[in-house]
Amino acid sequence: MKEISRLPNHIAFIMDGNGRWAEKRGLPRLKGHSAGLEATRSVIKHLGEYHIKYVTLYSFSTENWNRPRNEVSGLLNILEKSLKKEVKELHKRGVKICHLGHLERLPQHLRQAIIDAIELTRNNSEMTLYLAFDYGGRLEILDAVRNILADGISPQDIDEKLFNSYLYTADLPDVDLVVRTGGDLRISNFLLWQSAYSEYYFTGVLWPDFNAEELDKALIAYSQRQRRFGGL
Repeated sequence: MKEISRLPNHIAFIMDGNGRWAEKRGLPRLKGHSAGLEATRSVIKHLGEYHIKYVTLYSFSTENWNRPRNEVSGLLNILEKSLKKEVKELHKRGVKICHLGHLERLPQHLRQAIIDAIELTRNNSEMTLYLAFDYGGRLEILDAVRNILADGISPQDIDEKLFNSYLYTADLPDVDLVVRTGGDLRISNFLLWQSAYSEYYFTGVLWPDFNAEELDKALIAYSQRQRRFGGL
């Protein structure tokens, strides 16, 4: 672990490149997703060593349903097995697991695994780990608008604080650092409201190859930036 002068309170990951990692090796794409979960385990452990308080993982987006059916079902199955396998160790390390997005479209077994993980870890406080399963930033904003209208709130009473309270992330601080692997330079409908003043770190490293050394590079880059939030 390196000495880093300033660390993010909340770091979010767009974990891209699993499929390409597998294809480069002549493997099925699902093998890449399995390898990506190994990287996720390592990253969470390393973040814990730095005492990062909030971590969000973009695990499955609302757009991912458009992928081939076999890949979708295989990916969701991998996510379920990984969550069941890792939850006890995460619990031991004081990690609180939360969910972002919609649960109702997920397979019943995965949905139950998420609910069980949330219940088991609900009183932990070392780190809060948000799993974005069936999550989309635009849908989150639309859901907030619908719920504000349903509650009959007057337009003049709507401000940023109230709007934020209707988001899935109502109890989550804004993102300080967004890390995207895989080389693409876009945010792909991820935490659109919450990342308005985030720092971004893009790397060409594919997610299964994103290890502690690569994470340190991202954290060091963050520590060297001056955050002005629109000011001077």
